[in-house]
Amino acid sequence: MTGVPASAAGGSGAKPVRGGKLGTAAVNQASLWNIANILTMVRLLLVPGFVLLLFHNGGYDPAWRSFAWAAFAIAMITDLFDGHLARTYNLVTDFGKIADPIADKAIMGAALVSLSILGDLPWWITGVIIARELGITLMRFWVIRHAVIPASRGGKLKTLAQGTAAGMYVLVLTGPLATLRFWMMMVAVVLTVVTGLDYVRQAVVLRRKGLAAERAAAAERAAEAAEEALQAAAGTTIGAGAASGAVAGSAAGAVAGATDARGGVTDVRGAGADVRGTAEARDAAEAER
Repeated sequence: MTGVPASAAGGSGAKPVRGGKLGTAAVNQASLWNIANILTMVRLLLVPGFVLLLFHNGGYDPAWRSFAWAAFAIAMITDLFDGHLARTYNLVTDFGKIADPIADKAIMGAALVSLSILGDLPWWITGVIIARELGITLMRFWVIRHAVIPASRGGKLKTLAQGTAAGMYVLVLTGPLATLRFWMMMVAVVLTVVTGLDYVRQAVVLRRKGLAAERAAAAERAAEAAEEALQAAAGTTIGAGAASGAVAGSAAGAVAGATDARGGVTDVRGAGADVRGTAEARDAAEAER
């Protein structure tokens, strides 16, 4: 139960890059039937087989408990290898991301519950470990849109301690070995609780940072939108001013033209009056002669 999605898939025909980064292309190209996914499937199939072997012949037969221990050990070993292979050779698939953590928790949960049913392991230990695993899984989904909680070194030690202690409880041990397995299980419980609290702390911090980043991004988008609105309003005002100036110029031109026209009419009328005065003066002079 490393907490890191393992299994994946390859088969794109390209040579795998050791330690390469896992991107969208790698996930899309990965084939379902690769070694990492097969190991995960084997671990899932070992869960019911382990339970049947453990409870065979009443659940207290040392020989059948040894067979159950072998199945449990194989399942825990595949947990180590499928994740390593998937990350190293870019064999990540959607199936592996879902199936790997399910297989991890299924084998450990089956061992703990079965041992408690047989009376070998106190129920409170089973409850603490299972509650922690389910809680951390839900916690990962709680913060997954902000960030991914990485598997810590303490989490890996916790997984190793849980597997070792549960395996020792599956075997029929007496004397000092029985005492040793009890203290090993206590170490596993302490690591389970401590690493669980650390995961909670990480989840809260990551969620706060994610929310702060979202608020900052929203504020930046709002500022950009306001700036664009101001620029659009300024452009509209300038266009309206230019249009008003053009209209005012046209009106002024029209008024000036009208004034010139009136002046022209006045000049014509004055010229007519002068002509009439000249004609009258000529007629008067001819009358005197």
